[in-house]
Amino acid sequence: MSLPEPLPRPRRAVRYRPALIAVPLGLIAVIMVLDLVTGPDIHLGPLLVAAPALTAAFAGPRLTALVGALAIAAQIMLSILFGRLTVPDNQAQTVALFLATLFIVVFRVVHARHEQALDQVRSVADVAQKVLLRPLPPRIGPLTIASVYVAAEAEAQIGGDLYAAVRTRDGTRVLIGDVRGKGLTAVGDAALLLGAFRAAAHRFPPFPRLVAHLQNTVYWDLEGLVDDDAAGESAGESFVTALVLEIPDDDPSVRLINCGHPPPLRLRDGEVVPLMVREIALPLGLTGDIKESDYKAEDFSYREDDLLLLYTDGVIEARDSRGVFYPLTERLAAWRETDPQRLVNRIHTDLLAHTGGALDDDVALVALKRRP
Repeated sequence: MSLPEPLPRPRRAVRYRPALIAVPLGLIAVIMVLDLVTGPDIHLGPLLVAAPALTAAFAGPRLTALVGALAIAAQIMLSILFGRLTVPDNQAQTVALFLATLFIVVFRVVHARHEQALDQVRSVADVAQKVLLRPLPPRIGPLTIASVYVAAEAEAQIGGDLYAAVRTRDGTRVLIGDVRGKGLTAVGDAALLLGAFRAAAHRFPPFPRLVAHLQNTVYWDLEGLVDDDAAGESAGESFVTALVLEIPDDDPSVRLINCGHPPPLRLRDGEVVPLMVREIALPLGLTGDIKESDYKAEDFSYREDDLLLLYTDGVIEARDSRGVFYPLTERLAAWRETDPQRLVNRIHTDLLAHTGGALDDDVALVALKRRP
């Protein structure tokens, strides 16, 4: 697997509107005028420290230092105008303003470096997502495909949900799954399953044998973690719910093997039908060595212009402020949407509105439409 082009250079961590600099400069001018108006008995010079502090909120270290230098110069100018330049109290105020400005600038330098490092991490995460969770092609064989992935963790690009599509000599095989785990362990399990699927699916093994291969790959990988006590504890809680589909090019049907995953929804003529298999297999990674005879694929009608929606349980288990689950089936029936990209975008927007913009679990959506 080849990586994309070299990582882009980090974006500038500091972005601000040039007009904002007028605020701290205006503050310095106002403090100077008020100090001159109130006379020598009232000292407003210490308030000048607000100018560099305010600048640090939206500008970088250099501009903050420049504003701080102007504030110190204003303090010295006021001292000269009132004849207090050699007064110990006034000298102490000037030194205090200098030290405060120095502290603010140093803090801004450290913060700028942190922003730059965080920006680099975001760039790496973005590349990692593209390598691990490759964007699905908009068209593959007779199918039009659209997808959306949203990680629940703040600032995260990747998580435990996964999907992939692979062309075979006479059809398309699709995988969607949800790793039961958190953090890097979940990401590692997702990478393992995706790699196994991509490596095996295009060789066109019998459909049940492919799923058995995925199951055994996940199981033996998790079993190997048991030697490490900490990893073993996490591995015991890890498994993958998965839905594997085989869509032939010349037959208006879809074959399913469901390993503990929410059923796909078929949209046809405004009707939403869940494709429920008679026998749901165990999630991947829960049992020992499995043979292909342990899996039985089931066929469902999938005609021209039918649309299939695959999703993870982060969609149907999302709650609003009252604890009400997201009504996916009802929404689809009301919308009667027929375009895959518009459908997944609409679900994404509506889901965020339902939850108030905060998701408790990762969300993956894949919509597939069979073209004429």
